[in-house]
Amino acid sequence: ALSALIEKGTRKEDIVVFVGIGCHAKIVDYIGVNIFYGLHGRAIPAAIGAKLANPNLKVIICAGDGDSFDEGIAHLIYASKRNVDITVLLHDNRVFALTTGQFTATSPKDFKGKATPCGSPENPFNPMEVMINTGATFVARGYAAKLDHLTDLMIKAIEHKGFSFVEILQPCIAWLNTFPFYNERVYEIPAADLADKEKALAKIKEWDYIHDAKISLGQFYQKELPTFETENAKSCDDKIETISDILQAKV
Repeated sequence: ALSALIEKGTRKEDIVVFVGIGCHAKIVDYIGVNIFYGLHGRAIPAAIGAKLANPNLKVIICAGDGDSFDEGIAHLIYASKRNVDITVLLHDNRVFALTTGQFTATSPKDFKGKATPCGSPENPFNPMEVMINTGATFVARGYAAKLDHLTDLMIKAIEHKGFSFVEILQPCIAWLNTFPFYNERVYEIPAADLADKEKALAKIKEWDYIHDAKISLGQFYQKELPTFETENAKSCDDKIETISDILQAKV
């Protein structure tokens, strides 16, 4: 995806990839762009700071489900709410894999792991439902075993002006191997009316992460709205002008 963007004219120097703590973070060891290693769940606020400091950057966050929907959920929701022009690629393996098998906010109910030997009593989040309901202006889901389709979603997400969220169904073969489960159920949705939020939610909720159902892949929603950094800059400009006027009047 990054190679395609660079070929289309994005300067390599303007790409920055932020990561948190987890298996997902190893990605920065394999790509030759600017990187920032954050604390667990804290990559998003650092990414927002970079975007505000230099709006010309293409800011991408790679995060895990535990990293973003457990430790960092407040940061994730506020980035979505504010429509910051950044892209979150959620590496969702539905388990804390780096720490060897504890349940996360997206783990299946009754998941038996290190912290829940009798099975998790919690119902999981539907990540895309959370994102679309908190303000994200681009929402999509891909699958690690469908690379061409996933690459296309990534490119569209990064090019979108606003907060972009791509959930990547990414099995962990060590602690929760969902490859057979996904392979039997995933299907790609055709292009649709991306501005219709209710239709997007209906399609997203076909599979609720609890019950057995077909699992849709693709882009579900996209809307053009003012971004946080644009609105923030206007707000600052107004204040600076007001202060300047006051000072001039006193002089």
